[in-house]
Parts: sequence; structure tokens; C-alpha cells
Amino acid sequence: MRILLVEDNEALADGLSAILKGTGHAVDVVRDGASADAAITSESFDLVILDLTLPEMDGLDVLRAMRARRSKAAVLILTARGAPEERVRGLDLGADDYMIKPFDISEFEARVRMLLRRQAGLRSAAITFGGVVLDLNSRSFSADGAPLDIPARELGLLEILFMRAGKVVAKEAIMQSLAAFDDDLSANAIEQYVSRLRKRLAPHGLTVRTARGIGYYLDKAPAA
Repeated sequence: MRILLVEDNEALADGLSAILKGTGHAVDVVRDGASADAAITSESFDLVILDLTLPEMDGLDVLRAMRARRSKAAVLILTARGAPEERVRGLDLGADDYMIKPFDISEFEARVRMLLRRQAGLRSAAITFGGVVLDLNSRSFSADGAPLDIPARELGLLEILFMRAGKVVAKEAIMQSLAAFDDDLSANAIEQYVSRLRKRLAPHGLTVRTARGIGYYLDKAPAA
């Protein structure tokens, strides 16, 4: 999933970014409200983690602007502004969740997982397609009870296809979900990841099919 982290405290931003990247997410970090507003306007994100007290543009104004543009990204407000009226205002403006600093890291991670599940329209923490299971909490795959060892980028691609199994996902949407601002990810690289995934999934009865000129979709392989 692609996440925008809006935080002006450099140490906190670096720490949270490392945690989120460590679980396989593509993470972009901006340190002021104006940059956040510009990023949300021009890019597509699954989740925005938003501080409120920001240089140049207050976080609530960023939130108001993104909802006025009908952005569908989930929003987790992460702030030291914990007065009840602040929380109510943030939620009324369209935030999906609100955490007050200081906070527990494990709770932060759980809330991120919950929001990303909700964003994908999923209620359960486990998804099964064919003989393969995706555990959304650990972001890991298994087949017949055994874990599948999949490199990070391929895992991210499989997760995107798995959560939309049977539906075509545009190549451009895949690239946006997998790549942060500073990542160099080409269409050719996506094709290579798809080729490798096909080989990894073949023993488990799944394959990745190409919708020519559009993108890819996960499907069950025909029985031999």
C-alpha cells in the first residue's frame, strides 16, 4: 500500500517511515502542510498519516481540502492536540481515526492495518484465494500451512493483485501503489516481477494473467 506521512518532527517521521517501510509499504514523507496538499492533489495514496500543527498549512486545512476534492484516501490524524473539541473537529472533517501523541507503536501499527483493511473493503485479517492465504496483519502469504518466501517488491505486487483477485488492476495503479516519490520503478520492472510471481504461484494453482494494454489480474490456473 502507498502511504503519505505528514510530520514536521524529523526524528519521528524517520522512525515511523522506517517502521512502515519495514512492513513493505511504499512511504512518502513531507514535513509541511502545503507540500502535503500538493502531494495529495497530484498523487494517489491509500492512507495519509497527518499531523495537525504543521508549517505553512494546518493539518485540518489539509484534511478539509482533500475531502473537498473527494479524495478517498484513509486519514489517520497523529497529533499532540488532544482536546475533545479537536478530536471531534478532525473526525467531522473526514478523518478516519485520531491518535494522540505520545502513542504506543504497536497500537499505531494495529490502527494502520485496520485502516488499510477498511480501505480495501475487507473485514477479515485473512484472505484466501485458491490454496493461498494472505495474512493482512503480518503481510505474509502461506500455502498448505507453509509460509511462502517472496521478496518485498513481488510480495507487494501479489498483495495488490490478491486483494482484487479476479479483477484487472491497471499497470499504472500498480506502479503508483508500489513506488514512493524517490523510487525508480519502470513498467519493464513490473513485467519482470509478474514473470517471477507466475513461477512462484504455479505450484499452488494460481497464475497472474495479462489484460493486454491494461494491466494484470490474479486467476486460478487450469488443472493439469
